[in-house]
Amino acid sequence: MVPQTIGRRAVLCAAAVGFVRPATAALPVPPHNALGFRMIRHGDEIGTHRLTFEHGGDTLTVHIAVDAVVTLLSIPIVRYTHRGVETWQGTTLVGLAGETNKNGEHEWVKAGRTSEGLLVQGSQSQPYIAPETAIPTSYWNKRMLDGRMISLEDGVLLAPKVAALRTESIRVASGNVIPANHYALSGPFSLDLWYDDAEAWAGMAMTVADGSEVRYERL
Repeated sequence: MVPQTIGRRAVLCAAAVGFVRPATAALPVPPHNALGFRMIRHGDEIGTHRLTFEHGGDTLTVHIAVDAVVTLLSIPIVRYTHRGVETWQGTTLVGLAGETNKNGEHEWVKAGRTSEGLLVQGSQSQPYIAPETAIPTSYWNKRMLDGRMISLEDGVLLAPKVAALRTESIRVASGNVIPANHYALSGPFSLDLWYDDAEAWAGMAMTVADGSEVRYERL
């Protein structure tokens, strides 16, 4: 959900239009196994958010990379990088790792399956067993909106309020406009998400610390 000016848990990074293999058929894996966004602030691109999907039998590995720089008079004032990896066995989340650097401040999360369930550890949380329905805040899997969320920045278990709004026309990076369903999240973090008619992640917007808006345009 990005830099200090871009918010904290908000960014954390795709969603799906097609189904690739029987083992992961219930997961919304995008065609070409890739999904990307450019991040726009005050009309300028400040970074990118990309996801790639790798298949191995019934295992799906999702790689997430977010890089953003905010400048003032051409001088970088905010730098944000995030790398995340999700591992799915069929439709079950079996592993998770995230590393985030925000202006030198380091946050992390890691999780793995035990006999008790998914054990989550993070820089801002005590170890805990996540609810079976909990989804990481990577946004590509629309099922994330149905329950608890695991922060991909610091491991905190989140429970934002989700409001389904109207269908709207949103802009993508090509300049085209597509219809998408609008959802507003509020509580532990606030942002707006859009999913297209195929329930693929189509866009995102958030108000950041200086009051400006950062908007995602799908590549």
